[in-house]
Amino acid sequence: MSNVNVDPDQSGAEAITERVERLGGKLLEMRNAVGEVIFGQDHVIELSLITLLSGGHALLIGVPGLAKTRLVETLGQVLGLDDKRVQFTPDLMPADIIGSEVLEESESGRRAFRFIKGPVFCQLLMADEINRASPRTQSALLQAMQEGRVSVAGEDHELPKPFHVLATQNPLEQEGTYPLPEAQLDRFLLQIDVGYPDAAAERRMVIETTGVQQASPKAVFSADELLEAQSLVRQVPVGDSVVDAILSLVRNGRPESSEVSEVITHVAWGPGPRASQSLMLACRAKALLEGRYAPSVEDVVALAGPVLQHRMALNFAARAEGVTINTVINRLVDTVQ
Repeated sequence: MSNVNVDPDQSGAEAITERVERLGGKLLEMRNAVGEVIFGQDHVIELSLITLLSGGHALLIGVPGLAKTRLVETLGQVLGLDDKRVQFTPDLMPADIIGSEVLEESESGRRAFRFIKGPVFCQLLMADEINRASPRTQSALLQAMQEGRVSVAGEDHELPKPFHVLATQNPLEQEGTYPLPEAQLDRFLLQIDVGYPDAAAERRMVIETTGVQQASPKAVFSADELLEAQSLVRQVPVGDSVVDAILSLVRNGRPESSEVSEVITHVAWGPGPRASQSLMLACRAKALLEGRYAPSVEDVVALAGPVLQHRMALNFAARAEGVTINTVINRLVDTVQ
């Protein structure tokens, strides 16, 4: 099987293998550290770590009380990142996120503008209930999420590295909310659906979180180590069969070029090229997180939903018939298995 992005120098391949082995123990320790604080959300933790290892952003969707906020705080502490939280409300303004210029007067009477940085200048930003802010405020994050910098008064300001946005959204309360525009949804590497924990996990949660002492997360990683891991993710070799599965999945999700009847009939618009890029990175990160040296088609299948569900939209006929986007994605997945 031929490979993509493989160093022709054998010593280069051996160096990657050695780095994967060395990083494997730290990643396992990191995963366990988060799991000691967040109960019954192993799949959510895995997808969140995949997002961070890929250098991307995640949209966590779930009802209140499922530890979404706690998860973000825990990730920041375990990974040693400078984290901040912004509570999105209808009256939140763009300057409340990115910062603003203020006019100051010196002792000599000279006036000058000084830029005061907003909470976006951090390494891990939690955008809590992001769909409660107006589209104008939501768009303030677009440049930051895509380019890692913000522009104020014609001047660019670089954000810290790494920079990640983990946004939360409540799927039940629609009153007073503003749907995220498609351009912003596409900036999120994964959409992570947060469900209820199972009975055993909820039992453990009830016992351990209502006592005198509660588990507190410990730092396992650092920002520099995360950047190194993100660099390694991009060096993980990918086989042609995995590349073909990714391209087939994404291209068949577009009604204009699809060979899948359900897509042609029910999909209004499909995923763009950023979906292929996101799926490739996520598969590499998943393999690295599990201590493997290359991703497989099974990784493509496992990550198809989180990568595609926020990058596709159903038409009116599909919604009238009760068709869901996950039904369409499952049909797409059948074509690559």
